[in-house]
Amino acid sequence: MKTKIITLLLCISISATICAQDSDYKLIEKTVSYYLDGGTNNDFETLKKAFHKTATMKFIRNGKYIEVNAIEFFKKAIKPGPKQNRKTYVSYINISGNAANAKLQIDYETFSFTDYMNLIKIDGEWKVVSKIFYRNQN
Repeated sequence: MKTKIITLLLCISISATICAQDSDYKLIEKTVSYYLDGGTNNDFETLKKAFHKTATMKFIRNGKYIEVNAIEFFKKAIKPGPKQNRKTYVSYINISGNAANAKLQIDYETFSFTDYMNLIKIDGEWKVVSKIFYRNQN
């Protein structure tokens, strides 16, 4: 009898963990979608929802390491205009408690970006706290 109760409690615990992680997975997808959709539609306000206010973006430009505030960077870079001709998708999302990372792909006709986003769950909401990327020439 004790074994059956322990087994039942273990199954309930595992099931609750899986459901919580599935819920977090969907919330992270929503967060990175703000970034992808905002960029595709040249909509800074939507894109901004993905990032924590102190989020950083780090990359290499002309052989030099650059580190900037992500929101400030996109505020200058995104201007209203027609929808961009690109395809976007989420390659993977990894979650460990209140920390996660996601790999995103953004494909243009002649080049693509591979983005790695680090996210933290803050007050029940997932936010990108850092981004690194690589630009690939096709």
